[in-house]
Amino acid sequence: MTRTDSALRRARGPVAEPVEARPPRPSASARTLVWAGIGVLAVAGLFLIDWLAPQLFPAPLPTRAQDGLTLAISVLIESLPFVALGVVLSIVVQVWVPPGVIERWMPRRAWARRAVLSLLGMVVPVCECGNVPFARGLMMRGFSVPETLTFLIAAPIVNPIVIITTHQAFGYSDGILIARLLGGYAIANLIGWLYSRHPSPDALLTERFRDTCALVTHEPGGRGRRTLAQFVIELRAVMPALIIGSALAGAVQVLVPREALVAIGSNPALSIVAMMMLAMVVSICSNVDSFFALSFASTFTPGSIVAFLLVGPLVDVKMLALMRTTFTWRTLGGIVVVVVLAAFAIGTAVNLFA
Repeated sequence: MTRTDSALRRARGPVAEPVEARPPRPSASARTLVWAGIGVLAVAGLFLIDWLAPQLFPAPLPTRAQDGLTLAISVLIESLPFVALGVVLSIVVQVWVPPGVIERWMPRRAWARRAVLSLLGMVVPVCECGNVPFARGLMMRGFSVPETLTFLIAAPIVNPIVIITTHQAFGYSDGILIARLLGGYAIANLIGWLYSRHPSPDALLTERFRDTCALVTHEPGGRGRRTLAQFVIELRAVMPALIIGSALAGAVQVLVPREALVAIGSNPALSIVAMMMLAMVVSICSNVDSFFALSFASTFTPGSIVAFLLVGPLVDVKMLALMRTTFTWRTLGGIVVVVVLAAFAIGTAVNLFA
């Protein structure tokens, strides 16, 4: 066995080399249609409320329903191009890049591989929506779960577009730009290290994604056939989650009073908590969230702005819905806890030194 073959074998995660290809469960297609229907009904429900509200509810409700509908559709439209780009990049990595091309440039030590993958967003500047299908492609190619998680968490922040927009919004004032970049990189590598200690990384993934990996690995035919099959698989997995996440983001923004969050903006600790909650709710793309956060800069502390810019791209409602296509609820819960605690600590440090 050559050194390259040995390195590739170590790089491969538990989902990349199944002993035997398992056919997808018979109920997979039906479950996909059910979740897609739920997402469509959630958005359509806002239309229905708006239509029936004048007869059934007080006057303020139609406005709130219309606001929720507008927000849900805006999140969906904002995300669609990046999801499509992520699917295309996932197919390129999975089908068209020859085996070993990416892997041979990776360090052999696990921590060094994760550190390098944390910077992959610098050459693949896709926002958090497109990173999920791209990360799925990396795992199907053979990268381990901790390595892929490191890329998935870092890429929405450590990429050139986000760096430019954050600089345009804040410059170097109060260290917000530096704290966001270093904080995102540190959180990603912390999560990658923590999950690398997991005794069974395969258990971090949903059973459906493991079935998909086995199916794609043994997909017959040429590259054209595999490209089409992968395109259908990724869209079928990601689109229902995107619709549901957009609907939830729009509904939650209408139901959570933003005035209550702004009222506690001057308190160093509570302002961080408030802005983290707001980040999880509004689900704004990381490429433009700096300009949204800029509107709070005069009211909230610099540390709370940093916490907003860290939490939003990593664990907002829309991102969690997309990540659920691949990772179990228990895995997502652990990621949320780590991100929130780390963002709070970084925000507190920024408040102390700003």
